[in-house]
Amino acid sequence: MGRCRRSTNGRITATVSDRLCSPSSRYVAGAKGDAIVDLFVRLCVAAVIFSAGSLGRSAPASAEETPAVIEIGSRRELFVDRYLVGTLAGTSLKLHTPQLMPPVSPPRPHGHYATVLRDGTKFQFYYRGDTVPGNHWKKGWEQYHEGEVTLYAESSDGIAWVLPRLGIYQDHPTFPAGNVVLMNEFLVNHNFTPFIDTRPGVPAAERYKGLGGLAYQPHKEHLEVRSRRGPGGLKAYVSPDGIHWTRLRDEPVIPEDWGKYFDSQNYAFWSDAEEAYVCYFRRFIKGYRGIARTTSQDFVNWTPFVEMEANLPGEHLYTPCTQPYYRAPHIYVALPTRFMANRGAATDILLMTTRGGNRFDREFTQSFIRPGIGSAGWANRANYAAIGIHPTSSTEMSIFLTGGRRYVLRIDGFVSVNAPLETGQFVTKPVSFRGTMLEINYSTSAAGEMRVQLEDAEGRAIDGYSLEDCDPIYGDHIARTVKWNGKSELGALAGTPVRVRFAMSDADLYSLRFTGN
Repeated sequence: MGRCRRSTNGRITATVSDRLCSPSSRYVAGAKGDAIVDLFVRLCVAAVIFSAGSLGRSAPASAEETPAVIEIGSRRELFVDRYLVGTLAGTSLKLHTPQLMPPVSPPRPHGHYATVLRDGTKFQFYYRGDTVPGNHWKKGWEQYHEGEVTLYAESSDGIAWVLPRLGIYQDHPTFPAGNVVLMNEFLVNHNFTPFIDTRPGVPAAERYKGLGGLAYQPHKEHLEVRSRRGPGGLKAYVSPDGIHWTRLRDEPVIPEDWGKYFDSQNYAFWSDAEEAYVCYFRRFIKGYRGIARTTSQDFVNWTPFVEMEANLPGEHLYTPCTQPYYRAPHIYVALPTRFMANRGAATDILLMTTRGGNRFDREFTQSFIRPGIGSAGWANRANYAAIGIHPTSSTEMSIFLTGGRRYVLRIDGFVSVNAPLETGQFVTKPVSFRGTMLEINYSTSAAGEMRVQLEDAEGRAIDGYSLEDCDPIYGDHIARTVKWNGKSELGALAGTPVRVRFAMSDADLYSLRFTGN
């Protein structure tokens, strides 16, 4: 059978032989031409349907070999890993590059190990400051950390920021705006990282939580300070509003011997998927900066840590920067800093994901955000992504970097299933869903198109939901409901194993979700 081709009206066409798609048959006009185009489309659909029965489908399997059915319910699923990927035929997973936005005036505040939270319509930005501008640990390790503070800014849109006068601490000449949110917490302010606790039933006074702290290194100066100040580790704090903080207890909740040496951004959050608090923190693993993980039911008692499988050979991952993705919180997105010690401590940002457990998915090993043009991005440790990926418009989400930089991506747009102009197909593994409609986040070119087929677990098209039945999909939408013969209802299939097949041309599929009651 010949391959899918294209007529001049941009629709996908397919032929039984290449001759049907010769130039003389494709360039058509007028009513007669429209009739020929419609015939081509019918031939295309028939050809794709025929190929759907063989393309990417394995030979009939025994009961023992039947793939497990993935229960996705009504969760939104992205293609940042191969969790749902059954077959890619003429399609591929494509990593998308965030776009740097122009600087704003006044510029966003800047500080290392930053966190951006969103509480309703309010964005909250936490970042490190120093009471002595330009201070450095080489001038004295204890005095350096003694002078660290956590600063705070607010925004209504995540773009323009203000420094509110909080009035929590006595005015300090280095911070005339009065935006100090945490002070005089030795070692904690080096990397204090808060989150909004979404655990059901969390007390209002503890709606915000945070961790901060360091481990002492085996140096004479460090050990002398430790003998006076007590052990290091990650200490826990709680707050009703993210502004007024109280230490949960004096002792660290994560002991210092777990970290080497926590001198990074160590982030915790409540996971509905795991029904536990989860913390990803810095640990040296086989001589390289790596990531470890622990969980807790009460934010005080934590399970023995596990070292994450994340690093490529010889690779330093400076910050874990792992967080639930806000539209699919069962998927944790990590934006770690890759640290090149032998290149002047140059850094860039990677994309990794995990769904729990002790392994990060490294589908993409290339840089997600490069240092960029100019010397600033290539300076020592110049690139850290803040915790917090948030929507800043109806179609875009923002990633915040050091130096006041903001990058944007399409919502769900980390990775797509991508098809070139030459038609390809993508088939999911067998899934079981809840809902009555299929919603997709997708984009096509002006000439591109997409059709969707629902199949049983063995790959047979379900009556009424074939590629031929599917209304052609083209355009660019964050949320579009798929229809077959003008109807979207598929509730009768809920709870039964199905595969979802996409026939795509010059198109990207970013996410899918079954919705409706």
